[in-house]
Parts: sequence; C-alpha cells; structure tokens
Amino acid sequence: MDNEPDHIELSVIIVSYNTAQLIDEMMRALLASAHQRRLQVVVVDNASTDGSARVFRDRYPWVDLIESPYNIGFGRANNLALSRLRGRFVLLLNTDAFVAPDTLDQTLNYMESQPECGVLGVRLVGRDGELQPSCRYFPTPWNMFLTRTGLDRWLPHGRLVDDMDWDHRSVRECDWVPGCYYLVRREVIDSVGLFDPRYFLYCEEVDHCRAVKAAGWKVLYFPHTEVVHIGGESAKTQGGLSSSGRQLSALQTESEMLYVRKHHGLPGVMLRALLEFAAVAFLLTKTVLRRRNRERVAEPLSAMLLWWRTARRTGFGARPTR
Repeated sequence: MDNEPDHIELSVIIVSYNTAQLIDEMMRALLASAHQRRLQVVVVDNASTDGSARVFRDRYPWVDLIESPYNIGFGRANNLALSRLRGRFVLLLNTDAFVAPDTLDQTLNYMESQPECGVLGVRLVGRDGELQPSCRYFPTPWNMFLTRTGLDRWLPHGRLVDDMDWDHRSVRECDWVPGCYYLVRREVIDSVGLFDPRYFLYCEEVDHCRAVKAAGWKVLYFPHTEVVHIGGESAKTQGGLSSSGRQLSALQTESEMLYVRKHHGLPGVMLRALLEFAAVAFLLTKTVLRRRNRERVAEPLSAMLLWWRTARRTGFGARPTR
C-alpha cells in the first residue's frame, strides 16, 4: 500500500453490510491478487450490526474506513467514497466476491491496452464453479415479460437480459456487467459520475453502464480470470430483507420501475404494466390448467399486487421511496 497519490494505480471501493464472516476471505484474496501494484482501499460500512466495521478497524487499520450512521443503500454508499479516491482505475468489489490471484493483473493490463473500455466485468462463478450471469443486456419491458413468463425458451433469438447460451470464454462487448466486480476507468467517473442515488439496491450498474456507453466508452466482459461470487449475503442478514424475500422483491421491483421510467418514460412504464398484467394472466392460466396447488396460484397474484403498490408509491417510477 502507498499513501502517495501519484503511486496509486487502483482504488478499491468495498461496501460493507453485515458480512463480517466474509471480510477476511475477501481481503486475503484481494491482497494476494495485488502483487506489487499500489492499491488504495476505501470501505463504506452501511451501519452494520454484526461488527463488520470493527473487523476493518482492528485487522485492516490501513484502509480508509467510512462509517455511515444508517444503511444508505449500495449506490449511495459507493458514491460516498468518491471524494476519497486517488487511483487511475476504480474497482467496486463486494464482500462476497473473491478474486483469483491473477484477477487484478489480468483486468488492469487489459484495461491499459484497451483505452476505449470504460467498464470491465469478469467471469463470475459460484463456489461450486457454476457460471453466473456475467455479460448482460439492458432490461426492457418486453424482455422482462419474456423472462417472467418463461416464453423466452420459444424465442431463442430474443435479446434477453441474461444470455447464457454461449460458453463465455471470449471477450465480448455487452450492455452491462454486475457490480460485484466492476472495474471502471477514473476518467469515466470524472466524466459521467458513478451511481444515480435514486436506486437503493439493484439497477445502479445497469443505469451507470447506459451513461458510460452514451458517453462513447465500451462496456466489456473479460473471461480470462474468474471471481467467485456468493451473492445475496448482505440481504440475508437482515430479517426484513429475508422474510420470504418480500422486502428484497420490493426493492428490486422499485428499482426496475425507476429504471424503466428514467429510460423509457411513462409510456414504457404503462407498457410494463400491460405486460405484467398479461404475464399474470398467462401464469395463472398455466397453473390452473396444470392443476397446481393454491400457493402456485397466489405467487403471480402477490407479484402483481406488489407491482401496483410500488407503482402507486413511486408515482409510476417518478420518485424513489427511500
């Protein structure tokens, strides 16, 4: 580590929320991947109740620790670190994402060689080695409908959010990459900023990649290193976020609605509403015809009610609730 700004090659932002049990594993992997590179690590703790901030203070006193007095969400927490950054590149890294020994070298070298690349993502796998969605297309009312209903299997050439029908072994330009390992050029942040603070959780990186591409940079998927990503660990630690997934679903529904309104306008939200109604009708019909139990009937109805409650609370995506 080096405190002289001219020597900092990479600034790493880590948003911490109730994942104290993962911090040591994540940090060991990060430091093992650093080799001789000069890193700055900025940690934003979102008012964790499990001692996460204390772990960073006691075991990693050299990190730049910012302790938020309450949970401000993922995007805003990353934004909170912007004034502290000193590196030429910025890496957003989740506490449940474990880099390989070659990850930093591979991705930074590639970014250096590709000046048109504004954001770079990597091949993401679970602990079992199973590939996770890593190279994605922008969501639209239509592709969300196809995925919701399962009709995407009958339209193999549709531009779905997650295209898993290829081996993910070649570099590919895409619309957006997940934020658990999100390498961005500092010049990009200086030009277009980082995350829209309206998103509490979900859609931040989707929205940011739109801005990056609109400004003329590319978003690229890089497969020649892997990051093990568990996923959802912060959400599991809070009762409201894990009770049957209701709160988590509400947050995702709100972010999707804010995103559609921002990029497709009110007509896009109305189209999304129409397609949501059609999706519920389709799923209910399929459930009845297959004589499934009542719980399977209740699922699409609950989702529909959640969608309309969210629409009412957000003014059909015009404003956030948090």
